[in-house]
Amino acid sequence: MPPTLPKPPKRPKPSSARAAAALCAAVLVPAAATSAYADGAGSPAWSVAPSTGDGTRPAKGGRPAFYAEGAPGTVLRDTLAVTNPGSKPRTVSLRGTGAWVRFAQRRVTVPPRTRAEVPFTVTVPEDAVPGDHPGAVVASGGGRTVGVRLHLRVGGPTLPALTVERVKVDQDAGRITYDLVNRGNTVLRPKLAVHADGVLGTLLDRPARPLPVELLPGRRVSLSEPWPDAPGLDVADVRLTATATASDGARARDSATASARFVPWGAVAGGAAVLLAVAGGAVHLVRRRRRDPEVPERGRAQRPCNERQLAKSGMTAEEL
Repeated sequence: MPPTLPKPPKRPKPSSARAAAALCAAVLVPAAATSAYADGAGSPAWSVAPSTGDGTRPAKGGRPAFYAEGAPGTVLRDTLAVTNPGSKPRTVSLRGTGAWVRFAQRRVTVPPRTRAEVPFTVTVPEDAVPGDHPGAVVASGGGRTVGVRLHLRVGGPTLPALTVERVKVDQDAGRITYDLVNRGNTVLRPKLAVHADGVLGTLLDRPARPLPVELLPGRRVSLSEPWPDAPGLDVADVRLTATATASDGARARDSATASARFVPWGAVAGGAAVLLAVAGGAVHLVRRRRRDPEVPERGRAQRPCNERQLAKSGMTAEEL
């Protein structure tokens, strides 16, 4: 990397927050240039890559991306190599993601079988937040767009901060869903550990493993962990623990929990249906007995006979 140049003359500064947000969009750009066969007759199309010095093509094993570091208010320089191995001239438009990147030439025409070296600068705003600011250098032409990542670190104290949020257990899908949020100012590559306890003991215990995600500062991602062998009947407490180590060795850690009740609703529904059937039959029987006058009610006391009825029958009360 060439040495840092003196500070340029004062000019309107772009909003560092807006510029940082634009730079973060570079995650959608490939890490290195890719070639395509678009020049006819199987001829490879133009490509872009970080400059590696003299020659007609970038050296093998060259830089896969741009790396720059500077304090707020400084200007950093580098060079982009645009290679045209085809048989026709190629005109390419160049830009950077965000207002921090400026090219000496916004459009360059590269002759056949030639490589053009195009310098550019990265101006770090004086109010830039310390930490990582990923971006990209992008080239467009001939109906295709390719780019090279730009890893920029602004000098100053770094703060790795990671949070685990929105932990939920999806019983139907057999998964644990959650969000990871990078609330610091440095790029993080997190790991995740999963633990779950039930009524009778441990249900799930997965040690920390790397996740296939790179968390840029301020970025939120929604992820999930499979749990195909979740219990059929239990009450579980699930804990997710995320850890990450920044490029300077600083560490971030956070955990979050969620509770879940596992109930076999099919069996519960079947049992409830049986109980309802039994209850319905009992109610029907009671109503039928009440409607039938020939069925005596149990426990009903007989009315005592009066004296006139006893005299007619010729029996005494004692005989009864």
